Amino acid sequence: MSLPVTPVLSVVPTRGLMDETFKVLVENLPPVFPVTIHSLHQSENQGHWEAYAYYMSDHRGKVSVSDDLSFGGTYTGKEPMGLLWSMRPVPGSPEGLRLRKVNVCTPMLVNISVYSGHDGFRKLAPLASVLTERWYLAPGVQRIDIREKGVIGTLFIPPGPGPFPGLLDLWGGGGGLFEYRAALLASRGYVALALQYLTNGELQFVALELLDYFETAFNIIKHHPQVMPDRVGIFGLSLGSIMTIYLAAESTVIKPRCCVCVSGTHAFPHGKILSEIYQEFGDKVRLDKNNYQIWRGIGLAILSDPTKKVDVMKINCPMLLVNGHDDQNWSSTESAEDINHMMRAEGKEHLLTRLEYPDTGHLIEPPFSPHFRATKFIMNTRKEKTILLWGGQTKPHADAQEHSWRNILTFLQQHLYGSPNSKL
Repeated sequence: MSLPVTPVLSVVPTRGLMDETFKVLVENLPPVFPVTIHSLHQSENQGHWEAYAYYMSDHRGKVSVSDDLSFGGTYTGKEPMGLLWSMRPVPGSPEGLRLRKVNVCTPMLVNISVYSGHDGFRKLAPLASVLTERWYLAPGVQRIDIREKGVIGTLFIPPGPGPFPGLLDLWGGGGGLFEYRAALLASRGYVALALQYLTNGELQFVALELLDYFETAFNIIKHHPQVMPDRVGIFGLSLGSIMTIYLAAESTVIKPRCCVCVSGTHAFPHGKILSEIYQEFGDKVRLDKNNYQIWRGIGLAILSDPTKKVDVMKINCPMLLVNGHDDQNWSSTESAEDINHMMRAEGKEHLLTRLEYPDTGHLIEPPFSPHFRATKFIMNTRKEKTILLWGGQTKPHADAQEHSWRNILTFLQQHLYGSPNSKL
């Protein structure tokens, strides 16, 4: 269908940080005209991810994604950022993909287009398109490779004179060095060290050499001239949260000002390595109807043994626990309840803040990140890929990521920038 005038598509701002919102507006459409708004991203491994939604223009010929209702597509309702958080691999893509930014020095490029009609829109030429940039790294943030005293990681320093509070950033059992969360934290005012701590995909709970490794990494941040030495915290997800809780309780060197633990646990099988844990509790792994592995049972089995728990009553800093009730990978909500019980018994319940979300899975990422219910995972015991079920439903999970990130930043602001006695 030819239109009497050319539609105008605007995205404001076209360039922004990953945790910032944008506004998408289409103008110059005929009144009550059906359109599809589509977002498309090509990942660094050449995969394609998309989201789309069906709209009807108003009497003025406008569609505002922030204000109008989508009545179909990858999301429905009024969802200003649905074009990002509902992204999924395009039809025909391999199973179990996960979208993660590797090079934070380049933006995530997202092409937003508007098409006439709904069905079969992919076969049409777009009426208009806008290329947007989504960044984890704000202008002026320094990125520094760390290869110091055996420590491998990447340090991010905010712009400005400093000094700043610091954060040790720990990812989970997939291993590798991922920088995007640390880059975003530096963009919000924290010197952040993304740490690589798994060697050949293994980790021993907890060898003296490994404990020394974490302590050395913490001290690299603490003694950096741009860091306030008494205002250094730890931020962990999954296995990174397990290590965060252990270090806060047991290390005589690491004294964090505060800790953020996402989808973690205080279950800690001393002296074991990851592959041994999987072998010992392999009978606790369940399969869903798609043959995706559910590991919750492993965590529950470890928690049932009091000797395999961190003594969280030794923790003396504020701690924020962020968990989803549909975490299918680990027993994170049960762990949070047990941690709360243990700290209450010690008179330290005031140090604990809990955020829990219904229909939310294990991989609680920065806001507007796509939801990954199940993805490929390399099993280090056999060096083969399987697919793990992380859990969560897309819309509630996306809401939890947005809400939790705001609260995480508030928590860090209070405890790393504010006075010790201020209240959240």
